[in-house]
Amino acid sequence: MELRISPLTSQGLGSVGQTGLKRPAGPAAGVAGGFADNFKTALQNVSAAQNEASRLQTQVQLGNPKVSLEETMLAMQKAQIGFQATMHVRNRMVSAYTDIMNMSV
Repeated sequence: MELRISPLTSQGLGSVGQTGLKRPAGPAAGVAGGFADNFKTALQNVSAAQNEASRLQTQVQLGNPKVSLEETMLAMQKAQIGFQATMHVRNRMVSAYTDIMNMSV
């Protein structure tokens, strides 16, 4: 079973976190790049880990003596853990969005 996250385009994340309001100055602006940029970077890192695990798995299947089975299994586990963490974050974000949408104003 292969778990893979397709990369998001900048258009897909362009509106995330941009409400038309200026970002606060001072301590509240301490996160460099904002949430959307950090989330996009995290997704790219998870995707890169999955690609590396897939590449190593292919090399092991082809019988490349330079790639060890242990290294491949470790890369696969890292990719799986990253994917699961990403899914947990996504589920929490959807839950928070649902809670906010159900609030009475």
